[in-house]
Amino acid sequence: MRDVTGWALTEVGGRLHPWRVPRRDPRPDDVVVRVTHCGVCHTDVHAVQGAGAADLPLVPGHEFVGVVEAVGPAVTRFAVGDAVAVGNIVDSCGTCAACREGEESYCREYPTLTYGGTDRVDGSRTHGAYASHVVVRDAFTYALPPGLDPAAAAPLMCAGITVWQPLRRYGAGPGVRVGVVGVGGLGHLAVKLAHALGARVTAFTTWGRPGSSRLRRWRSRRRPDAPAVARRSA
Repeated sequence: MRDVTGWALTEVGGRLHPWRVPRRDPRPDDVVVRVTHCGVCHTDVHAVQGAGAADLPLVPGHEFVGVVEAVGPAVTRFAVGDAVAVGNIVDSCGTCAACREGEESYCREYPTLTYGGTDRVDGSRTHGAYASHVVVRDAFTYALPPGLDPAAAAPLMCAGITVWQPLRRYGAGPGVRVGVVGVGGLGHLAVKLAHALGARVTAFTTWGRPGSSRLRRWRSRRRPDAPAVARRSA
């Protein structure tokens, strides 16, 4: 085991501060990732603000990208230097019906979360990616496509997949109308992804009053085929 540089909450009601984060020695199917970018999800804010004594120490961060620095001997999909991305789940039972179908988020035994979870092998607490390095199973590590901005890609591992799954499940595409209520962290990605899939998209928002300069600027920049915005009253 080695310690790496990170940020942690170590007292209830406190603030994040520099902390030496313990990382396990790589197992045969592990990937050691040097974190280059990590998103700030609102779940992280909730976790820090709502943490109790039993949750400490808490190292947030569950949507991140980085570069592979080492791999275990059983890893074949990744090599040192590969750009990768990791999301909110770092392990699961692997044997239930959901896991066998690639739906680990519905694991019958509950998936192991990137932070605040319990390691299925040694029982240690999992710590997130507000740190310089993370050690994670290769099965829960994903290749980052070349040319994709790593800073923009990090939130896709949480907010992005959260909205992507229902869009695909319910067949968003040409001839389908999609309404997105709220254009926040998840909503703006839902608008972009649904539009990219070819759906007709309408975003419902309280952002900007009718005739406001903010909406006029948005409308002046949008392409003719871009999603529409419908303002709803607060």
